[in-house]
Amino acid sequence: MSLQGFAFLLSPSLPVPSELLTNKTYIFSLRPTDIIRTNAVLGLVPFVSALVSGLAPPNYPGFRTLWSDSFDGSAGQLPNAGQWSLVTNIHVNNEMQEYTTSNQNVQISGGGTIQFVPRKTNGKWTSGRIESKQAFTTEAGKVTMVESVIRFSDNSRDRKQGIWPAFWMLGEAVRHGTPWPLCGEIDIMETVNGLPTGYGTVHCGYSDKGGPCNEPQGRAGTTGLPDSGWHRWTIKIDRTRSYNWRDEVIFWYLDGQQYYALSGGDLGDEHIWTTIARSPMFIILNLAVGGNWPGAPNGATADSWGSMMEVEYVAVYST
Repeated sequence: MSLQGFAFLLSPSLPVPSELLTNKTYIFSLRPTDIIRTNAVLGLVPFVSALVSGLAPPNYPGFRTLWSDSFDGSAGQLPNAGQWSLVTNIHVNNEMQEYTTSNQNVQISGGGTIQFVPRKTNGKWTSGRIESKQAFTTEAGKVTMVESVIRFSDNSRDRKQGIWPAFWMLGEAVRHGTPWPLCGEIDIMETVNGLPTGYGTVHCGYSDKGGPCNEPQGRAGTTGLPDSGWHRWTIKIDRTRSYNWRDEVIFWYLDGQQYYALSGGDLGDEHIWTTIARSPMFIILNLAVGGNWPGAPNGATADSWGSMMEVEYVAVYST
């Protein structure tokens, strides 16, 4: 495809080459992951948006898709209101950002992705957080799989101090008054400060100190990240041995490779295990700034596209 007279980004991880700002003809091979950096180039966005659709979540043998979103739509749109809630007024973990409903902080890219963009204005940080309206429960004798493909933008580590992107699930009981961590939490992916480490974590128990999940740290596994590009993050909640809660297991994967597992027997408390493996949970995508874990941003921390999280799809499957 030839695009003449437009400044265009082949990948959002690349800066705008100066030669693309001239009136020349260039050839591009467009894929859902070859996304324009929306709002960077006005005028081209609607044109490309009409040409690029979201990447459908894959099908897996033995699994059926229960729910998914490929984040189709025009650049600058907000996520599908039938599936997601834009959440504001969340103040936890001593985080510094205010979550907003602005497409400056969370938007459909126009290339089949959604982008979470931290912004700093007059010394104050804003960002985006969305929560699935639907919650998902793993049935006895079955396996639930929750998955997303995510990338982090290209700022260097020294410019990402305090940046905290996450893909996780929270027990729906919290929406009905059950406090954290008793509501249960499964973190499918977290990373902080641009470091090349991904974390998969469970939070649970009656108290925010100690307990079966060693709060507030939680029970976590880690995996190295080869780069900040596109990677597939997955959990499986396996209740195929539901006749014995101790044998039920949650598995964490990066690009299909298991890196952590936690069983009911590891946790040692059937009631608490039920809150995370047998109860409805909803999905959250957000990008926090600051907080107890990463620490505050510093003078070198950069906002905008270079510190964003970008998500290609989210899908929930069951056997």
